[in-house]
Amino acid sequence: MNTGQDVQLDALDSRLIELLAEEPRIGVLECSRRLGVARGTVQARLDKLVERGVIGGFGPDVSPAAIGFGVTSFVTLEISQRHGHDPVTAHLAAIPEVLEAHTITGSGDLLCRIVARSNADLQRVIDQIVSYEGIRRASTIIALAEQIPYRVLPLVRSAARPR
Repeated sequence: MNTGQDVQLDALDSRLIELLAEEPRIGVLECSRRLGVARGTVQARLDKLVERGVIGGFGPDVSPAAIGFGVTSFVTLEISQRHGHDPVTAHLAAIPEVLEAHTITGSGDLLCRIVARSNADLQRVIDQIVSYEGIRRASTIIALAEQIPYRVLPLVRSAARPR
């Protein structure tokens, strides 16, 4: 796993990642055929990209809205410093609607992306989040529309360009 070192990507890495993103069910042999390189080369590149943490998984990309969680919001949490981040993070990890949480700078301590089935359900999720005594305050912003979905392919292409 990558420990923060700068991983260099080349054009083949970029093309391989893009192909896998476009067709996640494609096999190594078909990748090698489309990329015009040996099967062993594709497998070695994949192994290296996984080992370095560039590729974190090959699972399906699930849409929360498609499974009934149409409300997305971002919650900034202020936590009690005497409790620290770890117990709060454990509390948040036990709530299925908390999709991710990041330690942040600024007036808050954690920024969470959460989903809910409705605005009323969002209130339930927020109540569950703030029920932990280590959380002092929550500020919620509801997303009205997704303008740019989570993406990394433009970044991969940029990283593969010569500097």
